[in-house]
Amino acid sequence: MGYTLAEAENYSHDALLAGLVECIVSESPVLQVLPFESFQGNAYTYNRETTLPTAGFYDPGEVWQESTPVVTKVTAKLKILGGDVDIDKFLRTTRLNVNDIAVTGVMQKAKAVQRTFEDRFIYGVSATEPKAFDGLHTLCPTAQTVNMSADATPDAGTFAKLEEMIDLVRPGKPDLILMTRRTRRAINAGARTLGGGNAFVAGPGALGPMTLSYNGIPVAICDFMGDVETISAGGLYTGKTGSTASSVFAVKFGVENYGLIGLEPEGGGLQVEPVGVLETKDADRERVKWYVTVAMLSTVCIARLTGLSGAAFTT
Repeated sequence: MGYTLAEAENYSHDALLAGLVECIVSESPVLQVLPFESFQGNAYTYNRETTLPTAGFYDPGEVWQESTPVVTKVTAKLKILGGDVDIDKFLRTTRLNVNDIAVTGVMQKAKAVQRTFEDRFIYGVSATEPKAFDGLHTLCPTAQTVNMSADATPDAGTFAKLEEMIDLVRPGKPDLILMTRRTRRAINAGARTLGGGNAFVAGPGALGPMTLSYNGIPVAICDFMGDVETISAGGLYTGKTGSTASSVFAVKFGVENYGLIGLEPEGGGLQVEPVGVLETKDADRERVKWYVTVAMLSTVCIARLTGLSGAAFTT
């Protein structure tokens, strides 16, 4: 069973590292709920179910027919995410009574790591950026996509299409719905117009005491999803920027559910590594790094609704 980064923080005996994990988790609704699996090696290979075996009814004495499932072998490779922080020795010595420059610098770098992860979690395309991993837009199959628009111009969303997208995730309900703030406003505007008040209910949940939910499914606002996506003449998502479209994702997590998971090496996770004294300037260098990737265990654990404008939802 996978652990979240918030749970992993409890096992860290390094105060700075625990603080870094807490810092990046508190900044990210995705990292609050995404389960992580650890493994040995630099790549995680698994079989993704493609076609189920068949079954049928037989008469007594009839010859039974054998059939086998079809699986696709998929490999998720770990990626190296991180950056260096140079700590000026003079500033560290003379301003320690105000702020610990080293701790502040490392914390800021950890936030940069978190934000880079979350951006690629949505928009990563390893075909054009081989050093990064594939994000939700790349991983989500066309069969799991509901297009709001039939052309290159975004359209107002509908509750029917939203629920059609939710129903594509199996088994059971999605664990999380991700959307932009504009889309949340558009959904609430539509619900109020139809006389139902706000479409979302706030209460205890995976994201805290005031978790939003839609039809019992937790909803997270992802500030790394944009309202400037482009869509093709057929309404398909084509790019992160260039137009005025938005998307919504529904995701199921976890190994047991053949869902979406994060991957780290055994003994890995977020790390702070002292590089040492620099030769060319009076400074020490610290390196914040994370060996990480994501894996989609089943092709039906993700669904998306694309081509949304900011107009109020209709029925």
